[in-house]
Amino acid sequence: MTGYQEIFTDPSYTRQIMVLATPHVGNYGVSDEEGESGSVKIAGLVVKKASQIWSRPAGSGSMDDLLRTQGVVGISDIDTRKLVRHIRDHGAQNALISSTEMDLTVLQAQLAAVPDMAGTELSSTVTTPEAYVTGDPDASYRVALVDFGTKTNIIRCLTERGCLVKVFPMTTPLKDMLAWNPSGFLLSNGPGDPGAMPASVALVKEVVESGLPVFGICLGHQLIAESQGIGTEKMHHGHRGINHPVKNLVTGHDEVTSQNHGFVANRERAEKNKAVEITHVHLNDGSIAGLRLKDRPVFAVQYHPEAGPGPFDARYLFDDFVRNMAVHAGVAKQRLQNV
Repeated sequence: MTGYQEIFTDPSYTRQIMVLATPHVGNYGVSDEEGESGSVKIAGLVVKKASQIWSRPAGSGSMDDLLRTQGVVGISDIDTRKLVRHIRDHGAQNALISSTEMDLTVLQAQLAAVPDMAGTELSSTVTTPEAYVTGDPDASYRVALVDFGTKTNIIRCLTERGCLVKVFPMTTPLKDMLAWNPSGFLLSNGPGDPGAMPASVALVKEVVESGLPVFGICLGHQLIAESQGIGTEKMHHGHRGINHPVKNLVTGHDEVTSQNHGFVANRERAEKNKAVEITHVHLNDGSIAGLRLKDRPVFAVQYHPEAGPGPFDARYLFDDFVRNMAVHAGVAKQRLQNV
């Protein structure tokens, strides 16, 4: 009902057709301030009713105008709730939307040529081409953000907490990031299959072994799991939406979370890994929603603590990350004084 612009512009949705089950979409238009990246990332949109009338003082245009100007196709008058039930029963599937080619045989041939998401690497299509810095130059903490398809709000959540953030392309060598003297690393969200990213897994393993605090979100979480030998697996239909219940096993508290992922860390391997603690679980299916390493300041979650427009239940994770950087900086300072 809300947050559709954030979904459309989230790099994690690259090359995916989005189905929205709320009956009316587009009622409040779009705003220049609510994009999670510089462009629409979804491959197509399926809705029941696309509202041509929008109303909001802060709006800058209609949903339809946004999609048209960026060449993204949408289709309406679809029974989206029936479609959602079909996906739940039969799993996430490849699809086509066409208003030009109508020959079913031709369309089926085109669909058969579309690669499956499993085994497909997509982060390289959305990572920043060049590093850039944002935030207060005199900030207390310097965060090296490895961009696998980061959302703008992740950066905002860091700068709001007194961090200077340098966003690095996903192929940046660790030595180049360490040369910037970061206080910690954030491994961002992003699209595609983490099992198809061996170079990124190797980089993340190096980042983890650096000893600096690390925070992984979504794909970043999966890459940490891959780097620790836990591995990931494709889900039947994934977790999508802003109302997923998660239990924090450390505090005992429940959280309502925003999620968008089609792959998940292997729980059986994680439970056998003595160096890893499962910190969060999804209450609907028991899948891993968060983990940490026991011997170093590294933790990650499968969901989106930066979720916009919400929920805000998991924003504390950014505070935990900043606290880890503060503790690490204090320990490093004490070691220097003892030398």
